[in-house]
Amino acid sequence: MPDQALERFIVFLEERAARVRTLEAEAAKALEGPEGQTGFERHMRAKAELLAALSQDGKPLLAEMPEAQASPLARKLKVFSAGASNSLRIGSVFYMSALLYPDEHKPGEPNNLEVFISELRQAG
Repeated sequence: MPDQALERFIVFLEERAARVRTLEAEAAKALEGPEGQTGFERHMRAKAELLAALSQDGKPLLAEMPEAQASPLARKLKVFSAGASNSLRIGSVFYMSALLYPDEHKPGEPNNLEVFISELRQAG
């Protein structure tokens, strides 16, 4: 029987990852349209805010799991949230746009959140 708490956690992450992809697409579209840089920045800020809240928003789901399972997952969420919080603190739109992407990332490859989800799916 699959771990239901882990499955709920993965679905939560998948929903957030999909929202990130949507915000990134909207940002790119805004940059090409009349909103321009202002629209791009608005969408990147929304992406960073979404990721900054990831750790806090995931806590109720992690609380359903045994500590040994939840603890490493909580640490991973804190890493995602900390980078996003830092990008908001310094106000760097470039930093916000680069969130979740390693330096060697190529277009079409999964971002770090999507890689994490894939790892959880394979392990679960």
